[in-house]
Formats: sequence, structure tokens, C-alpha cells
Amino acid sequence: MTWREKFLIYFGSSYFFGITPGEWFGLLRENRFAIAPECLLRAGSITFLSAPNGVLRWPENARYRKEWERIEILPPLFVLGHYRCGTTHLHNLLAVDNRFAYPNAYQATYPHTFLITERMGSRIQGAFVPETRPFDNVRLGFDVPYEDEIALTNATRTTSYMALAFPRRQAHHDRFLTFRNATIEEISRWREGLLRLLRKLTLKYGKPLVLKSPPHTCRIKLLLDTFPKAKFVHIHRDPYVVIQSTLHLMRVGLEWIRLQNSDCVDWTERELRQWREMYDAYLAEKHLIPAGCLHEIAFADLERDPIGELRQMYAALRLPPFEQVEPRVKEYVASIADYEKNKFAEIPADLKARIREYCGRGFDEWGYQR
Repeated sequence: MTWREKFLIYFGSSYFFGITPGEWFGLLRENRFAIAPECLLRAGSITFLSAPNGVLRWPENARYRKEWERIEILPPLFVLGHYRCGTTHLHNLLAVDNRFAYPNAYQATYPHTFLITERMGSRIQGAFVPETRPFDNVRLGFDVPYEDEIALTNATRTTSYMALAFPRRQAHHDRFLTFRNATIEEISRWREGLLRLLRKLTLKYGKPLVLKSPPHTCRIKLLLDTFPKAKFVHIHRDPYVVIQSTLHLMRVGLEWIRLQNSDCVDWTERELRQWREMYDAYLAEKHLIPAGCLHEIAFADLERDPIGELRQMYAALRLPPFEQVEPRVKEYVASIADYEKNKFAEIPADLKARIREYCGRGFDEWGYQR
């Protein structure tokens, strides 16, 4: 473990580096101020860091709020798919095309202040960011494409990711995966937070946005109600591999995020249930997407022939000509040629049976071998 990793494990949850005091204490109240003793230092550092975020949001709002409130968000492109389906890889490939923009890690982490703090803040704090993600060795840095869902953990509290930090109220936070059991006020808070983020990004870049957050996979109706001209690309993968990789993510990643003891949750059961909830919602709602606005890709096909798959996707979604960006995509693909995926042991028979039970629709819908 590098010194950067040790520092972050002891002193902070990256989910909350950009939170303001109001949001932070609201989150603590929701969770009854229940912090595990071994996480008190982490909670203290979040409290300390929230103060400058709260102060700096005022000059940002004073300088830019009227501008971003007038901004029209161009129709976004949403990358859909489960957490371990290859959404990051696809997002990174699409981010090569500079005709689009995307939220980077700094902007997602500091959604309240990035318009005035990114230039200096990314340099100072970048020294503390690990070079790779601890669970899969994908490159990290404040400049990499990042999930807009992370911004909402700092700005709205309406995200199922909160269950990783506060597992004792896992059921409460997991409602925000699909929002089917959320209140109108909670949905409104989520939508307002997302719109504010995308307006600020559009103000900064003036380009259509490519957005990737796995929970969007099960929010198609909400997204279409908000962005009726949006386009979607969905990437799928063998459910056996997805669940095994997700459980590895939980085992490694929880120690970076949690503020409570995580033993109170059966994480295998939770991840299987979330897969089913996600894809029950996706398969029930994908017909709402207008013709020509949804394209599906298998991770195995993208891995084998990224250029060919992207060319097909650009054509199917009527995106700008792929030929103009193809040389840059080839350069990027060559730059990651040495990347090695995680290797796992054989899946136990009892877990395989549970995956078949919970993820059966995935095997049937996309033809994966049971």
C-alpha cells in the first residue's frame, strides 16, 4: 500500500471531500451521528474540509450562478451499465473525442466550487491522489473522466452510494438506486443537483456531455423526463464476471469509504439484489428511449475490437463522424495495451447458483452461458 493510499484510508473518504457543512451535518443527522470509533479520524477530517467548501461556494455562486442558470444543457450521452461491466473503459474511450466534454474527478469531487478552485486545487491536492484505483489498477487523477453520481453524494445525499459509507442504514440509502420508493422531494433534490452540475459543466466547456454513472442504468424514465433528447449507450458483461468483480470492489473499496462497521450488511446478498433491481428497471424502461437513441455493446466485443465497436456506436446514435477522432482513439487504445485485468479464482458453486437465480435475465437477454 502506497503512502497516498494509507493517507486517504486514515484521513478521508473521497466521496465527501467536496461536501459543505450543511450537507455534511444533514447527512450525519440522517444517520444519527453514528460513526464507528475507528472512523472518527476520517469523519473529523471530512468535517474540517467541509468548512472551506462552504465558504468558497459563496464567491462561486456570486460570480457564476446567474450565468449557469441561463445555460441550456445540450443533449447528453449517457453510458449505462453495471458497476463492473466496463463502463469506465467505455467512458474513457468516448472522452478521447474532444467534441464532447465530461466531468473529471476534481469536478465530481468538488461540485460546489470547481469553477473557481480547480486550477489551483487540482495541483495542490493532486499530490495526494493515488496513481491507480485500489481495486482494479485503472489510472486515477483529478483529470480523468468521473461519475457524476459522486458529485451528488456531495451535493444532494440522494444516492445509493451513501450505503457504502453508512451501511447501518443501507436500506434507506439504497432506495436511491432506482428512486421507485423515493419521495417527490427527494427526486426533486436529485434532479436539481444533477441539473446544477451539468449547467456548470456546460458553462465551462460549451459542449455536449458524456456522462457515466452505473445507477443511471435504472433511471431511464427520470433521465428522459429531464433530458428528452438524450442518447444512451449500454454496455453489458457476463454476470458471473460482473458479480465476482463487484464483490472484490466491495472488499477493497469499503475501507476507503465507510464511516460505520460494514459487517452489518450481507454484501453478497446486497450486490446480487442490486443487480436484479438495476436490470429489472432497465429492461422495463428501455423501450421508452426513442428509436436511434440507444445502442448496446458487449464488453467482450469492445475489448476485442474497440475501434470497430465505437464506429458502429457512432453510426447507430448518429454522433459526429467517427473518422475525425479515430486516430486519437487508436493512440489511446495503444497507450493502455499493457493493462492487465484482475484475475480471480474459480467462483464457488453455491455463489454460481445464486448468480443464476438473481441475474437470470442477464443470461437470457444477452445470451451469456449459464
